[in-house]
Amino acid sequence: MPGTIHLHRIGAHVALLQIDNPPANSLGDAMRASFVSQLDALESDLSVRALVLTGTGRAFCSGDDLKEQKAASTAPESVRNARLADFANMLSRVESFRVPVISAINGFCVGGGLELAVCCDIRVASSEARFTCAGVNVGLIASAYRLPRLLGVARAKHMLLTGSPFDAQTAERFGLVTAIYDPQKLENEAISLAERIASRAPLSVEATKRAASSAIDFTPEEIAKSFSDQLTTLAKTADHREALAAFHEKREPKFERK
Repeated sequence: MPGTIHLHRIGAHVALLQIDNPPANSLGDAMRASFVSQLDALESDLSVRALVLTGTGRAFCSGDDLKEQKAASTAPESVRNARLADFANMLSRVESFRVPVISAINGFCVGGGLELAVCCDIRVASSEARFTCAGVNVGLIASAYRLPRLLGVARAKHMLLTGSPFDAQTAERFGLVTAIYDPQKLENEAISLAERIASRAPLSVEATKRAASSAIDFTPEEIAKSFSDQLTTLAKTADHREALAAFHEKREPKFERK
């Protein structure tokens, strides 16, 4: 059976995407197209305030479909380059997604699948999750830009250059994931985290994601200018006024993204 990307809406503001392409939840051409299509639809839906990404079965994601990759190896170079660009575009779409993306890593997270997880804003894992930087195992390069920025060069090189599998406990110690849960609790815990994020002021959450994502690349002067501009804008929003009113009235604020 062909794989699919399942979409579930959790309440009013949280979406859950599940990669379902057994046995390893690879993202070949058709799966990538479906995945990006779902992202496009969710990003344009302003009621969505947080997204959870996970896999089905025993895998989170294994990256590109190696069977398709092998078949494409005899195609013209332009075709091969287009496939690489297509995968990179999918990763960029996740990384730049309007709202925070939480990856709930339920099992094997390998190669391009690990890169996909790194592109998410927050990563939580099942105690059964396993992580492998597989680039050196298949004669390619992967994660060598984003992973050092996330973990630091030394720990990233340990994963990148060995191509060895790492368990969830090591991933947490390295800072790749922020929490480990029992497999049966992982999805609900990720959804609870998403619901907490979705309950905060949406424009503020989106601005904070953008600022945090680019902070490592900015000088202190550039950061100060960017923060000043964004604070000026956010201070004028109805959600900020609602937060102040709720504080004085000792109640929970009701944010409307305006």
